[in-house]
This record gives sequence, structure tokens and C-alpha cells, in this order.
Amino acid sequence: MKFFWNDIIHPILQAIKPHSIIEIGCAQGYNTMHLLELAHSLRGKLTVIDPSPQFDTEQVQQVYGSTIEILRDYSLNRLPHIAQADVVLVDGDHNWYTVYHELKFIERMERFPVVFLHDTEWPYARRDMYYFPESVPAEFRQPNERKGMLPGVNELVAGGHNESVWNAAHEYGPRNGVLTAVEDFLRESPRPLRLHHVPKQHGLSIIASNVSVIDQWVNQVIEHTIARSTL
Repeated sequence: MKFFWNDIIHPILQAIKPHSIIEIGCAQGYNTMHLLELAHSLRGKLTVIDPSPQFDTEQVQQVYGSTIEILRDYSLNRLPHIAQADVVLVDGDHNWYTVYHELKFIERMERFPVVFLHDTEWPYARRDMYYFPESVPAEFRQPNERKGMLPGVNELVAGGHNESVWNAAHEYGPRNGVLTAVEDFLRESPRPLRLHHVPKQHGLSIIASNVSVIDQWVNQVIEHTIARSTL
């Protein structure tokens, strides 16, 4: 997600000025710090959801105080208890079950936020990945191994891309991959939503409401920003 900050995410957030931001999956906190600076400048709040952040969360909490809330938990445990947000960035567990249900919980919010989703191109658009396989019910879990991937190769390989995590044994098929989860959610959602897509840096997709004049303006901002991007 950090690769999209300068050209796409930051310009969009500067335009819409969100006061409540949720970041799902923070890793080393590179994007978290960008979001924190923005939230601080807008006198807003950033909520980070991640079972195992890989940066000094105590130090960040001391510096930014109430501007940030860090929830060390799975997103599907916490999202049901969050009533509203202006922006949600989804970059956590890249599998159909998690992403689909994250979007279903977000859909319950009174107003649908602008949602950024990473990894909607190869390798995880059509292939599940599990940081914690046991967190996904067995009936929704693809056969998986701790092996890597190569572009254009369906089977997992030793020494391939991202071999340190559990990857689905094959690409494609139902309930497999991040983009598949997004498409399934949009197909079922009764809300009028618009999908924007950037097919670079493993893919970025943005979902926004398309109801009011303000919502339509937000979608125009997103489209204009993507068109101007140099990525």
C-alpha cells in the first residue's frame, strides 16, 4: 500500500479530508506513519487493526496520543464493533474469506466509507494467502502450502515469491483471492457502489459510494487522481 501513497492515496485523502480512518494490516508501519500525520493535521483519528504490528507501537502511542488507537486483533473480531469510518484501508490477510467478510462488516456502517484494497492483481487477485491459516474456517480455506509463486505458473514452487507465508495451492476458482472477494461482494451488495482499479504494484482497488452529489464528487476525485498518477 505504501507504493501508492504519494501518487494516489495521499492526494485523495487530502481532497476528502477524512476524520476517521481505519487501517487493517500495518506491517512495519510505513503507511501507518503517513496516515498518522494526516489524521493529526486534520484533528482526526486513526484506528489500526493488526494482531502483530511490526513496529514500536508504544512509542507511536506516546507521541500521537489519542490520534491513534491500536487494536491487536483480527479485523473480523473488531470491525463488527466499529459503527462508522470515513476511510478504510484493507491490507491484512489476503484471502477471500477475510476480505469478503471485512467488506460485509464495512457495508453495515451507516455511511459506506472510501475503501482502499491492496493486492487485487497478481499474485493474490485470484489466489488466497494466509498469515494465520487457523483463523479461516476449514470450509473456506483453500489447500495451501508454505511455498512461493511465479507469474504464469499455477502451482506453487520452492523459492518463489512470498514463500514465507501459506499460499493457496492453485490460482482461480470460487472463493479464491482478493479480487474475487471484491467482485463477489459488489455483486451482492444492495448499495450503489463504484469500483476503481489501478493494475500496478500488485494492484490497488478503491470502492466508494455513488449516491449523493458529494459521493459522485469523491468518485471524480478518485478517477482524476488515478488518471494523473505516474505509477
